[in-house]
Amino acid sequence: MTQRSVLVVLFDDVQSLDVTGPVEVFDGASHFPGAAYALRTASLDGSPVRTSSGLVLVPDTSLADAEPPHTLLVPGGRGTRSPDPELVDWLRDHAPRAERLVSVCTGALLLAAAGLLDGHRVTTHWTVCDHLARAHPAVEVDPEPIFVRDGRLATSAGVTAGIDLTLALVEEDHGRDVALRVARHLVVFLCRPGNQAQFSAQLVAQTARREPLREVQHWITEHPAEDLTVEALAARARLSPRHFARAFRAETGLTPGRYVDRVRMEHARRLLEDTSDGVAGVAHASGYGTPEAMRRAFLKALGTAPAEYRRRFRPAAAAD
Repeated sequence: MTQRSVLVVLFDDVQSLDVTGPVEVFDGASHFPGAAYALRTASLDGSPVRTSSGLVLVPDTSLADAEPPHTLLVPGGRGTRSPDPELVDWLRDHAPRAERLVSVCTGALLLAAAGLLDGHRVTTHWTVCDHLARAHPAVEVDPEPIFVRDGRLATSAGVTAGIDLTLALVEEDHGRDVALRVARHLVVFLCRPGNQAQFSAQLVAQTARREPLREVQHWITEHPAEDLTVEALAARARLSPRHFARAFRAETGLTPGRYVDRVRMEHARRLLEDTSDGVAGVAHASGYGTPEAMRRAFLKALGTAPAEYRRRFRPAAAAD
């Protein structure tokens, strides 16, 4: 049995769930035959740290005394905003020795400060993606996915996305069955595709200020299978197509077509997750028209086909 060592870096004002979520996944996997992780936590000097929520975590050791791990996991939290220079120096010197380097949420800021993300595609919590991109122009920041794999480097979006990423790592190490059983035990899905967006269409877009545009937004969400061309939506808002398109983008931050794409994708995902409707029925109900059109949209947006998406979210569901 191959035992993989996992070292979790601790620091003051760390986000507790960034630590405990992945640790629970790795520990859960270790209870199954053939899967084992040696979990250790470490702070700079081995002293307890206080999380951003006030919980106190007691590390197993100091970073100076920690052996190079297979997987080095760097969580996020408020403590990443003004990191201890000694911690950044330790990461710069020791993180390259790990076979797999993982960040959760704003832990990416620590890795970037240490120069470990240059030339890599990464993600982090959506609220700091712009900051990360501006502060470290050599890093390719993708604000959309919940996690990103780039060689030995794995980065995730905010908080619970760290659980999704860790389940993906367990699946990579020990197979889908182990990861699925861990997910079921934790009562979480196995597993959201890494390319799944961090938030919904309604959260991505701002709510329009003007009543006709706001009304159209709501109507799109409730009628994804209707004619949602710019011309049709403009007529509903009683505006010319050109005026409508400009005003919609100005007030929501998205073009009408992009907003419709997101709403239809979100609607299709919910039907695949929550119903037993066939792929053809889901495609029609979500406004794609044909299964092939929906398949192309899923591959482009999520990197996975609808049937595979359903299998990951509803493992017991029959294949379409």
